Order: sequence, then C-alpha cells, then structure tokens
Amino acid sequence: MLSKNFLAKIPQLMQTNDLMEKIVSLCKRRGFIFQSSEIYGGLNGAWDYGPLGAELKRNVKNAWWKAVVHEREDIVGLDASILMHPRTWDASGHTANFADILVDCKKCNNRFRQDHLKGKCPVCGANDFTEGRAFNLMFKTQVGAVEDEKGICYLRPETAQGIFVNFANVLDSTHRRLPFGIAQIGKSFRNEVTAGNFIFRCREFEQMEIEYFTKPADAEECHKAWIEARFNWYLNLGIKKENLQLRVHDKDELAHYAKGCSDIEYNFPFGWSELEGIANRTDYDLKQHSQFSGKDLQYQDPVTNEKIFPYVIEPSGGVDRATLAFLVDAYHEETVNEQTRVVLRFSKELAPIKVAVLPLLKKNADIVALAKNIKKDLQKSFSCVYDDTAAIGKLYRRQDEVGTFYCVTVDVDSLEDKQVTVRDRDTMTQIRIPVDNIKQYLAEKF
Repeated sequence: MLSKNFLAKIPQLMQTNDLMEKIVSLCKRRGFIFQSSEIYGGLNGAWDYGPLGAELKRNVKNAWWKAVVHEREDIVGLDASILMHPRTWDASGHTANFADILVDCKKCNNRFRQDHLKGKCPVCGANDFTEGRAFNLMFKTQVGAVEDEKGICYLRPETAQGIFVNFANVLDSTHRRLPFGIAQIGKSFRNEVTAGNFIFRCREFEQMEIEYFTKPADAEECHKAWIEARFNWYLNLGIKKENLQLRVHDKDELAHYAKGCSDIEYNFPFGWSELEGIANRTDYDLKQHSQFSGKDLQYQDPVTNEKIFPYVIEPSGGVDRATLAFLVDAYHEETVNEQTRVVLRFSKELAPIKVAVLPLLKKNADIVALAKNIKKDLQKSFSCVYDDTAAIGKLYRRQDEVGTFYCVTVDVDSLEDKQVTVRDRDTMTQIRIPVDNIKQYLAEKF
C-alpha cells in the first residue's frame, strides 16, 4: 500500500518529469542539444550542442571567464592539454583510487554501482549480487605507434591537475604573489557507469575550475569568500534564489586531504543536485606533485624569502550542468489568447539570440531588403537572426521559445516613415522607433 506522503508527492513528481521531457524536446526541436551519433542509434552519455546550444554554452563560459578572470586582479587563465604524463595521475591518486564499486546481478547479469542500489535489482527485482569490484573511471588510451605499457596514457578526468603541474610555470612567468588563482575551462572525461539525466551526467563534459592559492592561515576565510562569490554568480545570471541551496559536506564525505567542502545545489526536475563544489584542498596537491616529480613547487615569499606550500581553494563547476540549470530555470509557460506561450527567460548575458529581425511581408521585396539591411547592421554588435519563414505571430512564438530578447518587425509603414516595431520578449510590449535609432536603443537595453 502506498504511503500518504508518497501519494501527496505524485502530482509534483509528474510535473517535474513532464518539465524534463519538455526541456529535452525543446532542445532537440530548436537546435540546442542533440543526442550524439543519433543516426546510428546514439551513444549513451554523450551529447552534441546544436546552433543555439553552442551559443548558450559559449555565453555561459564567457560569463564565467569575465567574472573570475577579466573582472579580477588576482586570477590568470590557463588552457592545459587533455593528455598528460601518466605519473600525473599517480601523484593525484586517480590511478589507485578513482573508482566506483560495481556489482552484477546474478539473475539478469546487469551491472550497477553498489552505492546506487537499494536492496533489490532495479531491473529484475532479485537480491543476489556478485562481490563488489573496483572500476576505474579514467579512459585509457595509447600514445605513439606501438601499443605497449610505455605508451599508456589517459584522457584527463578533471582539469585541476593541469593547473597544479603548471603552478611553477605560471608563477615564474607572471610573478604573482599570494593570494592568486589560476582559472581554466576545458573538457574532461569519466567513464561513468550510470550516465544520465540528460546533460547532467556525461562521459565527456566541460569544467570551469579555479585553483586559488593562499597562505594556510588565510585559507578558511578565503574558502568562505569563494562560496559566497560563486553562489552569487548564479543569482546574477538569473537563477531564482529558491532554486539554489548550499550543502556543507559531512566529515565522512570529504576527501582525505580536504579540510572542507560546500556544494552549490540546484533544484533540477529530478531533485536537488550539485552544480558546483567549493573545496579547501589544503596543500595536498602541490606536495604530491613535488614528491612525484622531484621538482620544488613551493612558493617563496619575495620579501621574507619564506618557502611554503600554499593551501588551495577550488571552486569547480560543470559547464554542462550550469547550462542545464539555466535552461530549466528560464523555462516558462503562460496562456496568451487561450494558447500556451513558451518562453525561455534567459538573462541578457546568456540569451543565445539577442535580436531577431522579421519582415511582415516576405513577398514585398522592399520590406525584405530593408529588413536584411537592418539585420546586417545589427549583427556587428549583437547576436542576430533574420526569419521570414512564417506569419508574424508564429515568428514571435519561435523567438520566445528560444529566449530572443527583442524582435524588430519591418512592415509596410516602415518604407514610408522609416520606423520599425520593437517587441520585448518578457512584456510583449511593442514600440515604434526610427530605423536610425535601433542600434542605440538596443545598446542601452543591453
């Protein structure tokens, strides 16, 4: 018999599952995200970003880079290689410890992560499993023409180690003083056993990571400051506050080297899940790489000549997870003239298209020519599209559905009075402005 609590949650569960289906459908239909290799049946845990998805994802990365590099004095950027010397992963502990414990159901032979099981097999219902076995999550590959032990290499499972092994290079070339940080955006690869929830958990994904180096005595305050800064970044880009929460890790969750960690979680349709983690990694990483490489990675104070291994505060977020959160949070439905209007209410920084130029009559050559000239002029300053493939009402709905902020409509009167109609996405209000003033008007709005 179902409990009253579960019965009470059924409408909410149906609504959230329905929302996820709507998001996935919209992403496919409007060119945000496609299943990888779909014509061959697809590859689980891998996704392709379409024309609008590529723009949205780029805007997410640009907003992050602007906030943590361009608008700060204490952080520089890095773009490290995906392939690294195998000893890197020995030093970081990934070779020995980066594993999930897997079990096989003896009845149906399906394989599961042991920590995801709740007693019975989710496929056949049996309760008879093999002993757990460690499964390393790194993708192994070969470097060079000869396949032997010397040529074994790995696709990096995280971007952080590329920063740590370049600590001395960055320090020597930029002459930074503590505290300072190194930021990086890049692809990482994990052979996840249970990839799923659309782009939330993928085998190929992008990370936005900072390694912020500070004196040990200042690390705790620095950690708190980064938690606040990263939480506010999501709010500033339009995420609703009620959909974000902080979760402090219990001591038994922490990595053996970590002094503390807090997750920024988002209320996805499938529940609260991690967007970004901000960890105090202490001085573990630089010490490890010093030991394994034989190179001194200590920081030497230029005034006192004191040498220390700095503590590291690591804000680490996923580009794909952030993109999904922004998509979900922006999704809005309302009824207009007894029809459902779907709007993606992206912030102005993230909207893939800022302006759409629409001719009222596509068979009128003069209207089309003026509309195309306006689009050609605007695209120098804004991400802009031209569309004449439907009636104006349908064109407005298309642009609402992908989050376009303003629609500029050229009509018959535009040929005489040299004015166009500008429509606001969120309010649907329309105003007439002179053609010569469009760029200035939009620049002020953005």
